[in-house]
Formats: sequence, structure tokens, C-alpha cells
Amino acid sequence: QGQLQESGPGLVKPSQTLSLTCTVSRGSITSTPWSWHWIRQPPGKGLEWMGVIAYDGSTYYMPSLKSRIFISRDTSKNQFFLQVSSVTPEDTAVYYCARADGLRTYNNGIANTDDYDAWGQGTLVTVSS
Repeated sequence: QGQLQESGPGLVKPSQTLSLTCTVSRGSITSTPWSWHWIRQPPGKGLEWMGVIAYDGSTYYMPSLKSRIFISRDTSKNQFFLQVSSVTPEDTAVYYCARADGLRTYNNGIANTDDYDAWGQGTLVTVSS
């Protein structure tokens, strides 16, 4: 089993909120210099960076998603979370959590995969009625 593991519902109805959990099994999410990311890949498309929560709890989001997403954490469980509100079928994707060395943000949504040293296996979330 890897260091990161995504979990959450595989099917969400349009207009509802998508909620995912990333459980980190090695390394504390409060330790420097790590930052903890959510990245998704819609069917037939490339990876899209969504947002990050840093070791100190600060968060940064891709501007085009900022109004709909929220990243939080539970340090006692070494978990961090993603919420995406008002989902549409365009939010259908494989969702990944990942760890980077240092704080990385990608305002154009194009993450540099070389910046990450640990990934979850990904979880498919389908938005459909």
C-alpha cells in the first residue's frame, strides 16, 4: 500500500458536493517541507491541478475552481480533504492526492509531475444523475 490513499463516493449527482479524503500513512501532513495536493484527470484529458494545503494549513486553489473547492485537513488523523460544490458532469475525473517537496502552485492548472514524490492510486468520481 502506498503512502497516500484516496477514498470517497464514486458517484455524485449533479449540483451536489463531491467530498474526498486522502489518508497519509507515512510522514506527517504538518511536517515541513511537504505540501499536499489534489489533482484530477478527466477522461481523455491531461492532469489538472486543483489546489494544495501546506504543512501549516494554508491553502491555495486554481483560480478557475476557487469558488467551488475547499481543501481542509484533520491533523489528528493525518488526513486531508477535498470538497467540490455544485458539480456537473464536467467534474467527472480520476482524482488523485499527491505530495510535493515544498509549496507548489499552478495557477494555469498544469502541474509539473516531476514536483511530486508520492501519489495516491486515484479514485474515479462520476457525476451523473
